[in-house]
Amino acid sequence: FRNIIINGDMSIAQRGTSTSSISGGDTFTLDRFIYGLGTAGTWTMSQDTDAPTGQGFSKSLKLDCTTANSSLSSGSFAILQTRFEGQNLQYLKYGTSSAESLTFSFWVKSSKTGTHIANLYDHDNSKHIGGSYTVSSANTWEKKTITYVGNTGSNFGNDNGKSLEIRWWIVAGSAYSSGTLPTTWSSVSDANMAPGQVNLADNTSNNFLITGVQLEAGTSASDFEFL
Repeated sequence: FRNIIINGDMSIAQRGTSTSSISGGDTFTLDRFIYGLGTAGTWTMSQDTDAPTGQGFSKSLKLDCTTANSSLSSGSFAILQTRFEGQNLQYLKYGTSSAESLTFSFWVKSSKTGTHIANLYDHDNSKHIGGSYTVSSANTWEKKTITYVGNTGSNFGNDNGKSLEIRWWIVAGSAYSSGTLPTTWSSVSDANMAPGQVNLADNTSNNFLITGVQLEAGTSASDFEFL
């Protein structure tokens, strides 16, 4: 049970395998994954059979832009999220000098090359830490790895409340992208959330697929843990 992520291979979709006409609010389709959206076009979120070859995966989560927004407002955003309870994170020893680093790995396929942002958000203490990755080749499965330093200053509540959240940014207006990406745990600043993020809503040919998502203690990524 080294992988903190639940349903990282995108194999479970108990609510249904597709939700279309998403233009705002929070949408739940595949188990444990949420798509939050505001003035960032219209999307379909679905479970797809497209997956990286030879890695053991048969499913992916797909976000498909169906109505474009190439002229974002400052508050435009689109974020894919998954969340964790504090009681399941105590072994990370956050809030102590022994706080564990976290390594995040996943397979991604996107029609939009360039800088993408994936950050961690601490709901208990209103802190976040940023990470970036580059989609190098359009419409090609690529494996990405990001390591985040441990948070020695704040701990997670030992309860079933929402404590930690992973956020893959899909769209970020200037209100969320005009600052500097934090490389250590820092007080939340909207402007520092997603600097450099490409706009995946600027064309209806754009899509974003992920699978093989793993978050684990330590500074290196291990092979995906199939459970």
